[in-house]
Amino acid sequence: MSVTPTRPAPGAAAGGRTRTTGAAAVALLLGALAYTAWVLELVIATGLDPVRAYVSELAAADQPLGGLFRATDLVAGLLVLVGALAALATTERRPWTVAGFSALALFGAATALDSRLPLSCAPTSDPVCAARETAGLVPATHTAHAVSSTLAMVGALAALVLLTVAARRYEQWPALARLGPPLVLAELAATVWTLAEVAVLTAGQDTWALGVGQRLQVLLVALYLAVLAGCLARRPARTGTPDMPPPPSTPPRGDR
Repeated sequence: MSVTPTRPAPGAAAGGRTRTTGAAAVALLLGALAYTAWVLELVIATGLDPVRAYVSELAAADQPLGGLFRATDLVAGLLVLVGALAALATTERRPWTVAGFSALALFGAATALDSRLPLSCAPTSDPVCAARETAGLVPATHTAHAVSSTLAMVGALAALVLLTVAARRYEQWPALARLGPPLVLAELAATVWTLAEVAVLTAGQDTWALGVGQRLQVLLVALYLAVLAGCLARRPARTGTPDMPPPPSTPPRGDR
């Protein structure tokens, strides 16, 4: 006796996609919150100057709260990675959207890796650490941390640009289409600010508000993630499978 396999009803499949998209939105929102854990320095004494210090120095191995900030970075990266992959699984396979969520996944993975490669000390507040870093006497994790941080920021910038283009080009996610461009421009300005300050610091000169520029950079990424999460929560993602066409209507039969 043969058994004919049954296909899931279109409504059930759509419900599954909606739940997955909702999970992606929750993961991205929680990831954004974890990514802003550095604001705790406003109420907790860390010993670092937020105007000058790198955000990643909060998680340095010699810092008293380093374990806390390494943990929040790891959680943030994993949540964003999961959210990006879930969104990739449910959104329509359009080039800008796929590229954008792929870049966001890169950002999440690199952020999680970054938390496992902490600085050994805080060079902007510790002259001995700065001298050792200049002389190349710090652990290899300093170089690895710089690489993973660069990958994370490249992924974030690419995701912001690509998903904003997707929102506007495909006329989806109205809030992101409206708020994306100013957030992207602000993020680019904060990135230029941070890179200029890093160049000044590398040249051996005193920086001016390096910490402020980098904190603005990180905050804008978190805000963008929150907006994106809101868009995914409000509008279920479509897939590349077209909807079933409605059944043809039967024309009324006239009397003969």
